[in-house]
Amino acid sequence: MVAGLAGGSGKSVVSVGLTAALTRRGRVVVPFKKGPDYIDAGWMKLAAGRSCYNLDPFLMDEAVIQASFQEHGRAGERLIVEGNRGLYDGVNATGGYSSAELALMLNLPVLLVVNCSKTTRTVAAMVLGCQMLDPRITICGVVLNQIGSVRHRTIVSEAVEHYTGLPVVGAIPRLRRDIFPMRHLGVTPHQEYDGVEAALELLADTIDEHLDVLQIEELMAEIPGSGAVLPAQAREEVRAHGPSLRIGYLMDAAFQFYYAENLEALEAAGAELIPINALHAPQLPQLDGLYIGGGFPETSAAALAANAGFRQSVRAAVDAGLPVYAECGGLIYLGKSIVLDGVEHPLAGVFPVRFGLSKRPQAHGYSIFLAEGNNPFYPVGTEVKGHEFRYSTILDWPGDPAELSLKMKRGTGFMGGRDGLCVNNVLALYTHVHALGTPEWAKGFVDRCQSWKDTGQ
Repeated sequence: MVAGLAGGSGKSVVSVGLTAALTRRGRVVVPFKKGPDYIDAGWMKLAAGRSCYNLDPFLMDEAVIQASFQEHGRAGERLIVEGNRGLYDGVNATGGYSSAELALMLNLPVLLVVNCSKTTRTVAAMVLGCQMLDPRITICGVVLNQIGSVRHRTIVSEAVEHYTGLPVVGAIPRLRRDIFPMRHLGVTPHQEYDGVEAALELLADTIDEHLDVLQIEELMAEIPGSGAVLPAQAREEVRAHGPSLRIGYLMDAAFQFYYAENLEALEAAGAELIPINALHAPQLPQLDGLYIGGGFPETSAAALAANAGFRQSVRAAVDAGLPVYAECGGLIYLGKSIVLDGVEHPLAGVFPVRFGLSKRPQAHGYSIFLAEGNNPFYPVGTEVKGHEFRYSTILDWPGDPAELSLKMKRGTGFMGGRDGLCVNNVLALYTHVHALGTPEWAKGFVDRCQSWKDTGQ
C-alpha cells in the first residue's frame, strides 16, 4: 500500500508513477484504490494498462474485500493499493474504515509518502508517530516528497533512518509544475486531460530517477493465495435469456465515474455493454437499458446542451419506458438545465430540476439510504451503503421531498433528507453505489431491463 500522512502528500504521484514505471519494465501490475474514488483509479488503470479495483471497508464486508483482492490480484506480478487521505484517517477518532484498517485486513506493508515542505527533522517524528500509533501496521519504507535541495534530502533522510530504522527509498524534488492538473479535492479525470501519455511518461521518469524501484520491489510482501472467491450474493451468474441485453453507459469527458466492478457485474449478469459519448453521438442507439454514472457535466455543459438531438433521444427513450439508472452527474444530466455563471444550459429535461454549482461541497462522504418507496430497481426495505460527492445545488424543483423514494439514514441526498427521483423506469440519485458492496444493484437493474425487453414494462 502506498499511503500518506494527509491528502496532498504526493501518494498519487508515487502510486501512479510507480505503477507506470513497473509496467514499463515489463511487470504485470494490478492496481487497487482504497476508498470511494474514481479519478485516481482511472489514472492507475491507464498506468497499469488494466482495470483498477476499489476496496473499501465501509462499502464492502471483509470477506468481499479479501475475495476481490485475491481474485483480481491473481492476474498480476505486483499489486499496488493506493490509500486515501492520511494513513490513519477514518470516519471517527479510532480510524474506522481507514487505509490502515485496509492494510491490516490484507496484511499489506505500507510505503509511506511524506510531504517535507518547510520541515526537516520533524519528518522523523511524524513517521515515528505513525509507527507507534499502531504497531500492527508494517511501514516498510518512506518516500520523501517536495524536497528542496540535496542538503534538505540528506538531513531528512538521515533523521528518518536514525530515529525510525526505516529505509528512505527515494526523494522527489519540488516539481516545476503539477504533473496532475488539480480540481476540487483531487486531480482532473484523465478523460478531460489532453496530455495523458506525456504525464504518465513524466511520472514514470520521475519515479525511475528519484526512487529505488528495485528496493521497493524487495520490500513488497508475498501475498499467499487463500482460494477466496466472491460470495455468491456478490456476483450474478450469466443468465440464459438468449441474446445479451444491450445496456448502454455514457463514457466521455462529462461522465466517467464508473467502478470497474459495476461494469463487470452487469456483464456477469448477461449484459452487453455499449459505451456512448453524450457529447458527440447523434442519438441513443437501440438499448435495453442505460446507465449514466457521475462525472463533471458542468465542465462540458455547453457541449452537452449543443447536442440537442442526443438529449431529445434520451428524453424520448425515457418516455418509452427505457430503464435508466443515473448517479450524481447522471442525475444532473436528466434535469431541465444547469446554470453556470449566469448562463442556463438545457439538459435532457426528464425531471423539472434546475441545477446550479457551488464553490463548496454540498455533500461529501459515506452515505446510507433505505428504499422506502417504489422504484424500478431496489425492493422496498433494501438498505444500501454508498457515498456522495457533489458541488451542484438545486436551484428550482417543484416536487415534494416526501415523494422521493429513498430515505437517507446517513448523508445528504437530493433534498429534505431523501434521494431518488423516479419516473417510468428511471431512478436518478446523488448516491454512488459499489456493485460488490451492493449486489442488489446489478440484479435489480438487469432484471428490470430484461422485463422491459420481454414485456415492455
